[in-house]
Formats: sequence, structure tokens, C-alpha cells
Amino acid sequence: MAKPIKLVSQSKCYGGLQCVYEHESSILKCPMKFGCFLPPQHEKKKNLPLVYYLSGLTCTEQNYIMKSGFQRYAAKHGIVVVNPDTSPRGFDFPGEHDSYDFGSGAGFYVNATEEPWKTNYRMYSYVTGELPKLIQSNFNVNISKSAISGHSMGGHGALIAALKNPGKYKCVSVYAPIANPSECPWGVKAFTGFLGENKQAWKQYDATHLAKEYDGPKLEILLDQGGDDPYLTDKQLLPENFAASCSSNKLLNLNYRTQQGYDHGYFFIMSFMEDHFNFIAKTHFVDTMSFVMFSLQNLTRNVYI
Repeated sequence: MAKPIKLVSQSKCYGGLQCVYEHESSILKCPMKFGCFLPPQHEKKKNLPLVYYLSGLTCTEQNYIMKSGFQRYAAKHGIVVVNPDTSPRGFDFPGEHDSYDFGSGAGFYVNATEEPWKTNYRMYSYVTGELPKLIQSNFNVNISKSAISGHSMGGHGALIAALKNPGKYKCVSVYAPIANPSECPWGVKAFTGFLGENKQAWKQYDATHLAKEYDGPKLEILLDQGGDDPYLTDKQLLPENFAASCSSNKLLNLNYRTQQGYDHGYFFIMSFMEDHFNFIAKTHFVDTMSFVMFSLQNLTRNVYI
């Protein structure tokens, strides 16, 4: 039985539908919104592949929808894309809204263990548990053909979701992830607030540590990093530490690319969006014939110029 969701908005986009839905989260105990792009193929084709995209600090579900241009490539490949908000909303805990890098808009995709956060700030369980079940019960997707992607804090979330759940996601695609949060100012602040002072507990949400211990199906990872990203210089991201961990684990196949001249923002993300969707589609789970037929149909309709 499908769990109830409410349609908030819907717009036609590249032959598909860009929607925003709202539902009552039992994990987070508040209303939550998520974006859901349904490609043109959703009207006729069953069991479509699925990508989750996790956004970074300060974002809502709207940033990726409005700024990245992903819909063109999701439509091209016939992929459903789901992107949730970055934190629970509406609680007004002391300090929740005081800074951009902790609290509202900055849930860090962990299950908090400290007061007052532990009851509601459970974004890890929401993203890896409640949300997939909600999507599966309401949309025509094949949950076994899932991938996960993200940027910055969301790249951290995507990496830990895949590394902590072997086989759940076919691949991971990330842009400038916070790849070693236990060792960077953003991560230390968030982990101390949400998880307490025990640094051993932090490791279960740190991709660099998880990569050393990963023991599951071979996992393909595409990581793009802007060479002029100020947060790379400030040691907030530390992708080199994650790359070192991956190099010691033969089950992780990391393609780490430094893109010279690019910074941390959405111009960087949109510049390599096509590469990331091609990586997801070609390597893992898209029906190639369906993609070819869809492309030919749209070529005759002069949809793409």
C-alpha cells in the first residue's frame, strides 16, 4: 500500500515532469519535501532506474532542481531522479538556525545521538530507509537499479550511504564531497554537535574510514573536484585522503578527476552533469535500446537543438 504523498508543484520539462512532493516523515517527525523528476519514459516503461541526489550546506530540494540542468540528461537516459531536503524543518531548537554549517539546512546525513537533535535529526535513516520505501510504493521504479549522487555535504552523504550499504546502490557520483569530515572544520563541528565527543563514533559516518573497511560488491565511484575550489584549499574537503583509502581497497574503483579552473558552485556542477549521467547510465543499469529509441524520437521532433 502506497504511503500518502502530496503534490506541491509540477512542471513539464524535457518531455517529462519535474515535481515536488511533501509527506509526513515518521523518521524525522516532521513534513519533508523532495523533488522527483519523472522522465518521458515513465508513462509507458515500467521499473525505471533511479538516482538519489543529496545537496550540500544551506540547500533545500529546490537548488538542484533549479540550478543544475540535470533534467535534460535524466530525460535522455530514462532515469527517475529524487532529491530530498538537507535537514528536518520546523523545530526551532536552540542554535538550530544560528549558522549555515550546522542545524537547519545542514543535517550532515547522520543519525544524531546528542540532545536535542537525536529524535529528529536522523537524515541517514531517512535517506537510506524511509525515502526509498516511499519512492518504491508511489512510483514506477526498480529499487534494485538505484544509484546515488551528491555535492559537498551531499557528496559526503552519498559516499557514506553507498559504503555502509553494500549492493544497495549500483554506483556513486559525487562533486567536491566532504570526504573526510572527521578531519575538517565543517565535519568536526557537525559531528561534535550531532554525535558527541567520541571520535570513534564519527568514523561510521566518515567515507575515508569506511572506504578502508568496505567489503561488498565492487563499487564504481566518479569524483569530480574543482581545482580552484576555495574549500579544497581550506582543507574542508580532503578528497586526497579518501582517494588514498580507496587505493588500498581493491573493491573500490575510484575515478578521481581534478577539473582545473572550477570552483565549488553550481557552474562547476552543471559543467560535468552530463559526464555523471553518462557514467551512471553507461556503466550500470540503463536499457541502451530504450535510450537509442528515445533519442531518435526526440531528434525527429526537434526537441534537442
